Amino acid sequence: MRLNKYLSLCGIASRRKCEEYITSGRVTVNGKTVNALGTVINEKKDVVSVDGKTLSMPNEFVYLKLNKPKGYACTKSDEKGRKTIFDLVESDVRLFNVGRLDFNTEGLIFLTNDGDFANMVTHPSFHFEKEYHVTVEGEMKESEFAVLRRGVVENGKRMPEAKVKFLSWDGKFTKLSVVIDEGQNHQVRRMFDAIGKDIKLLKRVRIGNVTLGGLYRGKTKSMTEEEIACFTGAK
Repeated sequence: MRLNKYLSLCGIASRRKCEEYITSGRVTVNGKTVNALGTVINEKKDVVSVDGKTLSMPNEFVYLKLNKPKGYACTKSDEKGRKTIFDLVESDVRLFNVGRLDFNTEGLIFLTNDGDFANMVTHPSFHFEKEYHVTVEGEMKESEFAVLRRGVVENGKRMPEAKVKFLSWDGKFTKLSVVIDEGQNHQVRRMFDAIGKDIKLLKRVRIGNVTLGGLYRGKTKSMTEEEIACFTGAK
């Protein structure tokens, strides 16, 4: 088995993130540091450790969805000492987050110890949609909607197209739905920065066919078999 796959199956992170662990020299096999990405191990005999801790594959996988509040970092430990999403989770199992939401964005994020599941959710080849509810100050013009839909131009490069739908206007704020199927860094915020709109609230409400539903802010809930199958069925 390839080393990065073994690490992900042990609940360290997605396969792509596990490659960073390997290249940074944090992984040992039978006591020797390994930093070659193509390394193959015998998962039944070899002893694999990360940061000095010996790994073993879990007996069962855990899949949670979390309604992340603003003011929490998507990391196990934050170098700035900020609260993290794992402060909200009670679990005896070592979990990691699937993808990220920035510090001031709230909404749906998955937590798991299944690296293959994480890889399917985040791999760009599957193009799972992500829907956000965006609240901006001021009234949106139809021309601004059109720019967002065809892809804003940032530093001379056009960003991906987006599905944008008007939801409401209360005389001060516009609320709209934005659906994207690529995961560029801070993509939604950059889209609105490019048209000069200030986001007051950004919330992810859906990944693929899985929604927040009635999940309260800061709470977790086990994913159903049907929700998990939305992604595992894409193999």
